[in-house]
Amino acid sequence: QVHLVESGGGLVQAGGSLRLSCVVSGGTLTSLAMAWFRQAPGQDEEFVAFSAKNGGRTYAADSVKGRFTISRDNAKNTVHLQMNGLRPEDTVVYFCAAETWVYREGYATAREYRYWGQGTQVSVSS
Repeated sequence: QVHLVESGGGLVQAGGSLRLSCVVSGGTLTSLAMAWFRQAPGQDEEFVAFSAKNGGRTYAADSVKGRFTISRDNAKNTVHLQMNGLRPEDTVVYFCAAETWVYREGYATAREYRYWGQGTQVSVSS
Protein backbone atom coordinates (compact mmCIF):
# COMPACT_ATOMS: atom_id res chain seq x y z
CA GLN A 1 0.00 0.00 0.00
CA VAL A 2 1.46 3.32 -1.08
CA HIS A 3 1.52 5.95 1.64
CA LEU A 4 2.13 9.66 1.02
CA VAL A 5 3.07 12.33 3.56
CA GLU A 6 3.26 16.01 2.62
CA SER A 7 5.17 18.72 4.43
CA GLY A 8 6.49 22.22 3.83
CA GLY A 9 3.32 24.27 4.00
CA GLY A 10 3.09 27.45 6.04
CA LEU A 11 2.47 31.18 6.00
CA VAL A 12 4.33 33.41 3.57
CA GLN A 13 3.96 36.93 2.22
CA ALA A 14 2.81 37.54 -1.34
CA GLY A 15 5.72 37.17 -3.74
CA GLY A 16 7.47 34.70 -1.47
CA SER A 17 8.37 31.04 -1.99
CA LEU A 18 7.69 27.68 -0.41
CA ARG A 19 8.79 24.17 -1.28
CA LEU A 20 6.37 21.37 -0.57
CA SER A 21 7.60 17.80 -0.18
CA CYS A 22 5.78 14.50 -0.50
CA VAL A 23 7.53 11.42 0.86
CA VAL A 24 6.50 8.08 -0.63
CA SER A 25 6.51 4.84 1.36
CA GLY A 26 5.20 1.39 0.51
CA GLY A 27 6.43 1.83 -3.06
CA THR A 28 9.24 3.36 -5.05
CA LEU A 29 8.92 6.77 -6.62
CA THR A 30 10.19 5.51 -9.98
CA SER A 31 7.15 3.21 -10.22
CA LEU A 32 4.62 5.98 -9.69
CA ALA A 33 3.08 8.83 -11.61
CA MET A 34 2.86 11.78 -9.22
CA ALA A 35 0.73 14.90 -9.07
CA TRP A 36 -0.10 17.85 -6.87
CA PHE A 37 -3.64 19.09 -6.40
CA ARG A 38 -5.09 21.79 -4.21
CA GLN A 39 -8.48 22.24 -2.68
CA ALA A 40 -10.36 25.12 -1.17
CA PRO A 41 -13.13 24.47 1.39
CA GLY A 42 -16.30 23.27 -0.28
CA GLN A 43 -14.71 23.01 -3.71
CA ASP A 44 -13.39 20.18 -5.88
CA GLU A 45 -9.71 19.40 -6.14
CA GLU A 46 -7.85 21.61 -8.56
CA PHE A 47 -4.95 20.21 -10.59
CA VAL A 48 -1.61 21.92 -9.99
CA ALA A 49 1.22 19.84 -11.50
CA PHE A 50 2.05 16.36 -12.80
CA SER A 51 5.17 14.22 -13.24
CA ALA A 52 4.99 11.08 -15.36
CA LYS A 53 6.14 7.71 -14.02
CA ASN A 54 9.46 7.80 -15.79
CA GLY A 55 10.03 11.39 -14.67
CA GLY A 56 10.07 12.58 -18.27
CA ARG A 57 6.84 14.49 -18.86
CA THR A 58 5.81 17.24 -16.50
CA TYR A 59 2.79 19.51 -16.77
CA ALA A 60 1.55 22.47 -14.77
CA ALA A 61 -1.83 24.15 -14.65
CA ASP A 62 -2.09 27.46 -16.48
CA SER A 63 -2.77 29.21 -13.16
CA VAL A 64 0.67 28.23 -11.82
CA LYS A 65 2.75 27.83 -14.97
CA GLY A 66 6.02 29.72 -14.72
CA ARG A 67 5.68 29.96 -10.92
CA PHE A 68 5.41 26.35 -9.68
CA THR A 69 7.69 23.44 -10.61
CA ILE A 70 7.29 19.74 -9.82
CA SER A 71 10.44 17.66 -9.40
CA ARG A 72 11.56 14.25 -8.15
CA ASP A 73 14.32 13.11 -5.83
CA ASN A 74 14.36 9.38 -6.48
CA ALA A 75 17.12 8.73 -3.96
CA LYS A 76 14.88 10.12 -1.21
CA ASN A 77 11.62 8.75 -2.64
CA THR A 78 10.32 12.31 -2.52
CA VAL A 79 8.52 14.61 -4.94
CA HIS A 80 8.67 18.37 -4.50
CA LEU A 81 6.57 21.32 -5.54
CA GLN A 82 8.64 24.50 -5.69
CA MET A 83 6.30 27.47 -5.47
CA ASN A 84 7.61 30.92 -6.34
CA GLY A 85 5.81 34.20 -6.74
CA LEU A 86 3.05 33.13 -4.37
CA ARG A 87 -0.23 35.03 -4.44
CA PRO A 88 -3.06 35.29 -1.90
CA GLU A 89 -5.24 33.19 -4.22
CA ASP A 90 -2.77 30.30 -3.79
CA THR A 91 -4.00 29.99 -0.19
CA VAL A 92 -5.51 26.49 0.07
CA VAL A 93 -4.62 22.96 1.17
CA TYR A 94 -2.20 21.16 -1.15
CA PHE A 95 -2.25 17.38 -1.66
CA CYS A 96 0.08 15.01 -3.44
CA ALA A 97 -1.38 12.05 -5.31
CA ALA A 98 0.09 8.92 -6.89
CA GLU A 99 -0.82 6.18 -9.30
CA THR A 100 0.88 3.25 -10.95
CA TRP A 101 0.05 4.03 -14.58
CA VAL A 102 2.77 5.67 -16.68
CA TYR A 103 0.68 8.42 -18.23
CA ARG A 104 -2.98 9.10 -18.94
CA GLU A 105 -4.80 11.87 -20.67
CA GLY A 106 -6.73 12.28 -17.44
CA TYR A 107 -3.61 13.12 -15.42
CA ALA A 108 -5.24 16.39 -14.30
CA THR A 109 -8.33 14.64 -12.92
CA ALA A 110 -8.36 13.80 -9.22
CA ARG A 111 -10.43 10.61 -9.60
CA GLU A 112 -7.64 9.04 -11.69
CA TYR A 113 -5.48 8.69 -8.55
CA ARG A 114 -5.89 6.07 -5.84
CA TYR A 115 -3.24 7.27 -3.40
CA TRP A 116 -3.41 10.58 -1.56
CA GLY A 117 -1.58 12.33 1.23
CA GLN A 118 -3.24 14.14 4.12
CA GLY A 119 -2.55 17.61 2.76
CA THR A 120 -0.54 20.63 3.86
CA GLN A 121 -1.89 24.15 4.31
CA VAL A 122 -0.37 27.02 2.36
CA SER A 123 -1.35 30.54 3.36
CA VAL A 124 -0.23 33.66 1.48
CA SER A 125 -0.76 37.09 3.03
CA SER A 126 -1.17 40.22 0.93
